[in-house]
Amino acid sequence: MKIEIDNGSGFCHGVVTAIHKAEEELAKGGPLYCLGDIVHNNREVDRLCELGLITIDHEQFNQLHDAKVLLRAHGEPPSTYETARRNNIEIIDATCPVVLKLQQRINEAYNTKPDPEAQIVIFGKNGHAEVLGLVGQTQGKAIVIESLEEAKQLDMSKSIFLFSQTTKSLEEFRKIVEYIKQHISNGATFEYADTICRQVANRIPNIRKFAAAHDLVFFVSGKKSSNGRIFFHECQTVNPNTCFIDSAREIDWNLLKDVQSIGICGATSTPKWLMESIQKAIIDKLGDSEGR
Repeated sequence: MKIEIDNGSGFCHGVVTAIHKAEEELAKGGPLYCLGDIVHNNREVDRLCELGLITIDHEQFNQLHDAKVLLRAHGEPPSTYETARRNNIEIIDATCPVVLKLQQRINEAYNTKPDPEAQIVIFGKNGHAEVLGLVGQTQGKAIVIESLEEAKQLDMSKSIFLFSQTTKSLEEFRKIVEYIKQHISNGATFEYADTICRQVANRIPNIRKFAAAHDLVFFVSGKKSSNGRIFFHECQTVNPNTCFIDSAREIDWNLLKDVQSIGICGATSTPKWLMESIQKAIIDKLGDSEGR
C-alpha cells in the first residue's frame, strides 16, 4: 500500500516564525507567556507547553505585569499593545507580515476615509483571532461578513471598503466583490483589497490534486483552524473518502480495507511531525495486521 504525505502541507511561514521565536525565547529560560494558542493545533500547543510556554487569555493578560508575552501570527488589536505598555510587559511580536500589512491598510482606510458613513467590511470568521485584530484597527466599527449571503445584507447605499481575512477562500471573496460591484448605489463608492495570503490560496489546487490521487485521504488539522476547514472542504469535493482527524487516535481502521493508496495532508497550522506520526501509526497497524 502507498502511504504518502503531501509535501505542500504543513506550517506556513508565519506560523514557522512564531514557533521559532517561542523556542528561542524558551531556550533562554524564564517564563514566557503566549496570548492565545500559538497555533490552532492542540498537539503543537501541547508540545510547546512541555517546553514551558504558558498560554493565557486576554483577561489574564490584562492582569499580568512585568512579564514577557509572545503575540502569535494572527496579530492583535492596538488595545493589546496599550495594555502591554501600561503593565510593563515585554512583547515578543510574531505577527505574520501579511497580517501586519493588512492591519495597516485597514487602519489607514478607517482613518482617512473621506465619507464618515463609509463602511469598512471584513470578509472573515466572526470571533477569529486574526479578525479581532483587524476589527480593532477600526475601534470596533468594522462590519464582519462570513459569506456571500451576509454580503447581500450590506447597505448598498453607503460606500464600502472591503478587506478579507488572510486565510479565506479567494473564490468566495471574488464572488462577494462581483456582487457588490453589481449592486452598489450610483452615489456610493466601492473599493476593495485582495488581502488573502497567496501561500494559503495557492495550496488549494495542489491539495485538490493530491486528494484526487488517493483512494483514502486523512486530512489532519486542529478543530479550530479556519483554513483547515477550507482545505478539508476542497479535499472532500474531489475525494469523498476524505476524513478529518487531529491525531492517529481518531482513525477509523475499518476504512483501510480494500484501499491501495492513502494520502495524508493538512492545514497551514498542522505540523509535519504530526502527519509523520499518523503515517507511522498506519504503517505499524498494517504491519501488525500482516503479522497476525
